[in-house]
Order: sequence, then structure tokens, then C-alpha cells
Amino acid sequence: QQLRGITVDGIVGPQTFRRLEEARWSLGDRVLSYSPGHLVAGDDVLTLQRRLSSLGFHLGRVDGVFGVLTDGALREFQRSVGVEADGTFGPETFRAMTRLARTMAGGGVASILREMQVLDTLCSGVADKVVVLDPGHGSADPGVVEGALSENVIAGDLATRIEGRLAAIGVQVLLTRSPEGEGARDESERAAFCNQNGADLVVSLHVDASPSPHATGCATYYFGDTVAGQGSALGARMAEMVQTEITARTDLTDLRYHAKSWDLLRMTKMPAVRVECGYISSPHDASRLADPAFRDAVAEGIAAAVVRFFAPVPAEVVLEAPPVPSPA
Repeated sequence: QQLRGITVDGIVGPQTFRRLEEARWSLGDRVLSYSPGHLVAGDDVLTLQRRLSSLGFHLGRVDGVFGVLTDGALREFQRSVGVEADGTFGPETFRAMTRLARTMAGGGVASILREMQVLDTLCSGVADKVVVLDPGHGSADPGVVEGALSENVIAGDLATRIEGRLAAIGVQVLLTRSPEGEGARDESERAAFCNQNGADLVVSLHVDASPSPHATGCATYYFGDTVAGQGSALGARMAEMVQTEITARTDLTDLRYHAKSWDLLRMTKMPAVRVECGYISSPHDASRLADPAFRDAVAEGIAAAVVRFFAPVPAEVVLEAPPVPSPA
């Protein structure tokens, strides 16, 4: 679980089971192709994406999911090596790629260059940008609960406050569910909602809890995969901005920003972050989160980070590979 960037709880839940299933495939074990509505995922897809990226083919995010961009990159590769460009990674394409194996190395530089191009397009101001706010959980699944406080209510309230601020300055704001909790979806459905609506940025709102009352503070997460050795540089940039803005306005402990491969971060095709706005199991954080004025300050910080993210970037700013820590 730690290696794969998912929640470390020692329980084989649905997400852990899927990742175990994905881990058993090596490139060449099965035929791969794009299947709309039922995307193939696995370590074999991850290896294929890394090799295509190393050769300079554009496939978007290296995430181990065989989507439409991977299909396009594979067809372009097939045309370049003289095999049938059918988008199917079968024996003939596998042999052609194996012959080129010695020429493949890295791929991270190409990914950074592509993200720099995206950064140039995105950073033209907030007007007309599409931002999806994802209040965690919903009425049927309240998330973590402590006394009168529940995660779904806090997240819904924060989403309403952030939406008002962003809409007032020309941002098109979409919510994955209503602030009251209706229409909740699972993470993969929320990611599909973001992709279908052409979002420019996704901000998922949560609070955390721990068996220890001493756990306290705010953390932000972006997509990063230790196995792939890659992550979203734009997601890391936004996560750092969120941490800076929230901790400047509140007394929440700065728990910094970290790479994770949760479904919402992994399956969205645009920069996405998940913000854990304190621990409701902490007496300090819980008392602060219960205060509407404090939630207003958190919302102000996140809205300010969104504005900063879309602001024009000076020419000398260069994206760096996001930190993707090795497992302890």
C-alpha cells in the first residue's frame, strides 16, 4: 500500500484489491487495447506507457491506465515501426518494442516539457477556467465523524464558500455533489465527471481523523506514483500553493504536500489535489473547524491558491519533477 501510494491500513479493501490485481501483470502477459467504458489497468500498461514516453510519444499521464491518449500514442508508435496501426499491443508490436528496448531510458524530461506547455496554456488568468470542487463523501457516507462534526458536512460547507469566491471572479465552478450531500459518487465516477466536463483543475476537500488526539494539521496531496517514478508537476505546484495559503491564514500545523495515487488523483487528466483541512479527532483542529469564521479562512486560502495557480507565470519559472518519495 505504501509503495503504491494508497491509504496504508493493512486492509484489502476495494482499491487495494484492484492494485493487487494490477500488480500481477507484466508487459507481454496479455493483449492490450483501448476499451471505452472498461479501461484496462495494470503494471503492464504502466511499462508500456513508460516505454512510449521514453521514445517521445505523447500519452499524457503515465498512470497505468490504458486510455484514449495511450491508444493514440501506441498507434503512432506502430506506424513508426511499420506494423499495423490498430491500437492493439499484441505479439507483433511487443517484438517491435523489444527490439528498441536498449534505446529507451527515462522519459521524465519529456513529461516535464509537456507539462510546461500545459502550464503556459493554463496560466492566463482565472477568467473562464473550469474548476471542479469535490466535497468528500456525501449524505449516505458521512466520512469521519467526531461528536457533532462530520466530514461530509464540513467539506460541503467549504465547497460552498470556495464556489462563491471563485464564481465572483469569473471561474466556472462545478461540484461533484451537492453541498447537502446528494449525488455522491465513488472516486472513479468523480474522476470521470471531471474528465467529461473538461476541467482545468480539481480540488477535493476532506478532513482527517486519527486514533491519536495528538495528530493535527493540514496536508495536501497530488498524483505521484513511486512504481512509475513519475507524478504530476502541475499537481505538486498547486498542492504547494494550497499549503502556503492555508497555513498563512490559519494556525493549522503545516503537514506539507505529498504524492499519492488515489483514484481521483490518478484518473483525472488535469491537475488535481486533495486537501485534508485538519483532524477532527484533534481537540484543537475540531474546535477550529466548528467555527464558521475559521472555515471561511480555509476557503479563502484555497481560493487564493486557485487564483495564484492560474496567474501568468514569469518566463524564468521552470517546472521541476515533483517529489515522489521512495517507500520507507
